[in-house]
Amino acid sequence: MARRKRQRSYDDPLRHPDHPRPRTRREFLAQGFIAGSGTVLGGAMLSLGGARNARAILSPDLQALLGPTECDIATLGAGKIPFICFDLAGGCSQAGSNVLVGQRDGQLDFLSTMGYERQGLPGDMVPSIVNPATGTNDFVDSRLGLAFHSDSAFLRGIIDKTTPATLANTTGAVIPARSDNDTSNNPHNPMYGISRAGADGSLLSLIGSENSDSGGNSMAPAMMIDLTKRPTKVDRPSDVTGLVDVGDLTSVLTQQDAVKVMESIYRISDQKMSAVSVGGDPFIYPEDVIKDLVRCGYVKSADLADRFGDPTTLDPASPDAVPPIVGPGAIFTQAEFASESEFRKTASVMKMVMNGFAGAGTIEMGGYDYHGGRRAEGEVKDFRAGRCMGACLEYAARVGVPLMMYVFSDGSLSSNGAIDATVEGRGKGEWTSDNSSTAAPFFLVYNPTGRARLMGGTATEQAVHQQIGYMRPDGSVETAATPAANQVNLLAETVILNYMALHGEQGNFGSLFPNHGLGNSTLQDSLTAFEPIVSGPVRIPPA
Repeated sequence: MARRKRQRSYDDPLRHPDHPRPRTRREFLAQGFIAGSGTVLGGAMLSLGGARNARAILSPDLQALLGPTECDIATLGAGKIPFICFDLAGGCSQAGSNVLVGQRDGQLDFLSTMGYERQGLPGDMVPSIVNPATGTNDFVDSRLGLAFHSDSAFLRGIIDKTTPATLANTTGAVIPARSDNDTSNNPHNPMYGISRAGADGSLLSLIGSENSDSGGNSMAPAMMIDLTKRPTKVDRPSDVTGLVDVGDLTSVLTQQDAVKVMESIYRISDQKMSAVSVGGDPFIYPEDVIKDLVRCGYVKSADLADRFGDPTTLDPASPDAVPPIVGPGAIFTQAEFASESEFRKTASVMKMVMNGFAGAGTIEMGGYDYHGGRRAEGEVKDFRAGRCMGACLEYAARVGVPLMMYVFSDGSLSSNGAIDATVEGRGKGEWTSDNSSTAAPFFLVYNPTGRARLMGGTATEQAVHQQIGYMRPDGSVETAATPAANQVNLLAETVILNYMALHGEQGNFGSLFPNHGLGNSTLQDSLTAFEPIVSGPVRIPPA
């Protein structure tokens, strides 16, 4: 009897005939045999200057003890721009079909038709022609500041989760740069460098979705790794809420009373310590050291109860959180949150980053080695990733903080021109093989006070700063265009340089990274996209 073949789900594992069986965790992740995880990396600003006014309970005299010169628990955070990156494992398509990448003069210095076909766009959808369906040249969409193809799955997903006001305050830049296909050895992850540039959390130093030195799929550049900040694994909302244990006091007392108890313990202990006589005993710490130990131990405990005794403080799924992430009128519906692990992961990361408990995060997603089948699978997965990107932008807008969001993948893909005419395939070219030369990571910048301004005095100069490097007419990366174009560690350095430039601190890049490969300040200026968007510490507005 004939046996009916089961229709393959797009989230089923990818079994490519031209790939060996997966052996490493990275290969399992890229081909979708296991799910990616969410990460929170690095630090920023639990309140970045206000803790969202959460210190309503802790007494004013004890609040004064929590500064960097006293107990150093970073209650004010580092005041840096929150940073999130998406690590799309497997080598997804980013150029052409998603973000437009052009020749020397920028995104709109169009490639050849053959070049766009290689990037998955058929001849009647290339951005250089008039759309035959509408009679206008509408294959270019610049609502995000950065030019996307109008039918980009990333763009459609971002728009699905953002308001027009958020889009109006967002822009970005693209960096044509090749990286090796299907390997974890690409040093893509810039988190240690972002931390070295000043991002440091009030609750966490670094956390990651994987038990690795980078905390994610791709490696971190070796010169940036600081094992004292090796990431702690976090990949779901329950991991976030489990990061802090304030003990049993808050279960038998109100949060306010629990803080008062801990404050009283501090005051009694501090009073007794002031009577300690050091004498000549070399085995007793000096009195001021004992006082510091008591002060920091008990005040930190009171501070933890003050900040985290309320379970809604960390929980991304709480309907009482401010601002809410899940529920009616929030970013994710209850049904979306319950049914999609990528949404729960994204919510966990953006909650930690934008509310100041951490300043940088990596959201890792697997299954992006989606060649060898219909185009539809790539469109579905890219749309989902775009919705997660849009959620991050929208949450930054609702909290009222800026955000830099970086999207990268290990390698990329190419099409041979065969068309997927299914509804989800959208009449675009099928992905037929890995191709590292079509790769183009990009980053987006949200600024609550207005869209970031590109460097350069003319539109022509600004177009070159928005596309750092360029592609050849055939749709492949020009590897001689920038240091980042053919060396992934220098790509990570370029991203960090741009992060520092948003603070006006790019002049410190050489001292923080003395062995960098980005040349002198003139070359670094050519690798920088935007003027600064902040002139001092980033602060979270009161709730």
